[in-house]
Amino acid sequence: MSNFVRENSIVRKIWGNGDTILFIFAGSAAEFALNKAVDWLYFTGRLPADPLGRLFSTVAYARQIVFSEEDAALTTIDQMAKIHAGVEAKRGQTIPDWAYRDVLFMLIDYSIRAYEVLQRNLSLEEKTEVFEVFNRVGQRMGLKELPVTFEQWQVMRKVHLQQDLQKSHYTTDLYRQYRKHLGFVRYLLLLEGQKMVVPQQVKKLLGFNSVPLLAPVLVVYKLSRKLQLDWLLKAIILPGAYKNQIRNLDRQPA
Repeated sequence: MSNFVRENSIVRKIWGNGDTILFIFAGSAAEFALNKAVDWLYFTGRLPADPLGRLFSTVAYARQIVFSEEDAALTTIDQMAKIHAGVEAKRGQTIPDWAYRDVLFMLIDYSIRAYEVLQRNLSLEEKTEVFEVFNRVGQRMGLKELPVTFEQWQVMRKVHLQQDLQKSHYTTDLYRQYRKHLGFVRYLLLLEGQKMVVPQQVKKLLGFNSVPLLAPVLVVYKLSRKLQLDWLLKAIILPGAYKNQIRNLDRQPA
């Protein structure tokens, strides 16, 4: 049976690396806080109550899709659609199509941005492959008005960033929760990581300055990774309660 994502795909390299996933989370955490549909994440109460737990559940679904055979991946996508349908039924409303597309577009964009921050620039062919994989996820979920090509996605992504983001009381509260659950020092690291990976529109709305202080630290971290000492830095900067889950990000799901 064929895999949902081929063995040597750039998508597997991106989602098989814990460091890259953490940067994808950092960017998504910033943009989720600004999205006009963030009230849906507050409806269940899971995101503000446990933002890190929400990260790992979301990552688990994405990685299960990326590293599974075709049928298993489709089953996981169908399960995701069912969960969202259940939330809609409880609230008595339908999640807007543009909100679904926003999340899908975030996965595409931050997969590319995170890998380029930590590793190297991707070719157009590799970026297109990232787009095609997650676009297939959207198609399976029945999302409407999806882009057909990577170039069309780029145009739609810019429009979404301009139309679907705003700073609100949800933004303020969610960042308050990030700080509460991470602690002050880790929270500052999150902010610096976000500065390195988010688009300009997100930086503008969050009031980020243009100089990411984490850049020199990243150089040291890359060196530690070559010396196989990156586990020591992670042990220092990451919450102890999630160390096992973070360590597992570098392993393919069973």
